[in-house]
Amino acid sequence: MKDYRTNATKQAQNRNLILKLKKLSDMQNITKLPVKDLRKFAKEKYNVGTILSNGMTNTKTAKNDLKTFILYMTPHKRNSKGVNVCPNASVGCALACLDTSGRGVFKNVQEARTNKIEFYLNDKERFLNLLAYEIKVKIATAKKRGEKIAFRLNGTTDLDFIYLLKKYANLDLIGMPGVFLYDYTKTLGKALKYQNSSNYVHTFSRSESNQAETKKAIEAGLNVAVVFANELPDFWQGIPVVNGDKGDDLMLNYKGVILGLKAKGKARKDTSGFVVTKY
Repeated sequence: MKDYRTNATKQAQNRNLILKLKKLSDMQNITKLPVKDLRKFAKEKYNVGTILSNGMTNTKTAKNDLKTFILYMTPHKRNSKGVNVCPNASVGCALACLDTSGRGVFKNVQEARTNKIEFYLNDKERFLNLLAYEIKVKIATAKKRGEKIAFRLNGTTDLDFIYLLKKYANLDLIGMPGVFLYDYTKTLGKALKYQNSSNYVHTFSRSESNQAETKKAIEAGLNVAVVFANELPDFWQGIPVVNGDKGDDLMLNYKGVILGLKAKGKARKDTSGFVVTKY
């Protein structure tokens, strides 16, 4: 059949094809970039030095039994794209977010977290490969010292980093000896997905609007975090309460308990029901 398209149309389509192929080639080569080039890119384009933070900079995480590294990024929809990186956050959760507690009150800390979320959203594969490199270095150092190590990759987000690291950086952390991962989440499906993992523990976070999911989490034997206004009770809805403020990695030692947390920062003024006041 005769092709009646103009030469200009054909040339435009050829240019688009070449651009698509080049973009695909660039994406495939990202994982082959030297780390120093990834670091240079992150610093020059997003002003990001390192992605992981030492847990000792956090008052609660500093109490951990394991040396811990955390990934903090600006939460919820507070980014240039309006992407919700805490997909099941309730109104109360968003208002009471601990992102601005502790060192989070400082302008430079907030700027660093914003830079990281922009890096992640705009250059996901580069971000994840640099994150994977940092994780590998921390693990290698821990092994050399004969130590175990923990990572909390959702310090202020609720993403499936285990899936993302495997997909984009070919790093599979599940089952890795001496390496422990833990997160709080409001995504019940994610918590159930990794429930039988030997080294990744989720604590489901109760809010004012996820009563049904909270019930399912309890029935499934997951730890559930509940924020209380005053002193922690011994039991909540018949389930033993453990003081979750005694250490950030406590969830690694328990199954099927309530991790009780005292309201902090903005949560002290909560009126949404996110903070439990009657118990």
